[in-house]
Amino acid sequence: MTILTVTSKGQITLRRDLLQHLGAQPGSKIAVRKLPNGRIEVEAAPPESKIAEVFGMLNRAGQRTVSIEEMGEIIADGWAGRS
Repeated sequence: MTILTVTSKGQITLRRDLLQHLGAQPGSKIAVRKLPNGRIEVEAAPPESKIAEVFGMLNRAGQRTVSIEEMGEIIADGWAGRS
């Protein structure tokens, strides 16, 4: 068990070994849940990402854009063994 001290500002600092156990690094977020009987649960929060980050991730310089119809044809040809 690890004992932490509450500062005069009402804050605690998690020791490095606890942060490593959580997989937390500088900039990481920590999720805390209040549980019954004065207990809390602490875990690393999942990284936040935005759907907009996905758009364009397969874009390569010099490649032409492929339409949905062309993708369907390519997939059908692949399944039929015509690739």
